[in-house]
Amino acid sequence: MDEITINIVIADKSYRLTVARSDEEKVRKAAALINERIKSYSAHYAFKDMQDLLSMTALQFATSTVKYESELAYRDQNLGQQLNDLNSLLGEQ
Repeated sequence: MDEITINIVIADKSYRLTVARSDEEKVRKAAALINERIKSYSAHYAFKDMQDLLSMTALQFATSTVKYESELAYRDQNLGQQLNDLNSLLGEQ
C-alpha cells in the first residue's frame, strides 16, 4: 500500500495523518468540509467553545450518514424486488 503523511487542520488544530495516497484528496476534502461547517455554525449559532461547534458538526454528519444509509437500504430492497419482477417476466417468455 502506497502511504503518505499529510498535515490537515481541523478547528484550528493541526493533525499529522498517514493515509493511502489514493485517499489524500478525499481526506483533505473532508477536513475542508468540516472546517466549512464549523465556520457556518460559528456564524449562525451561539456557542461556548470549540467543542460545541465540533459536536454540532459531528451530529450533522452523523445524521446525514444515517439518512443516506436508510435511503440506500430502501433503494437496494426496491431494486431487488424490481429485478425479481423482471426475472419473473422473462421466465414467463
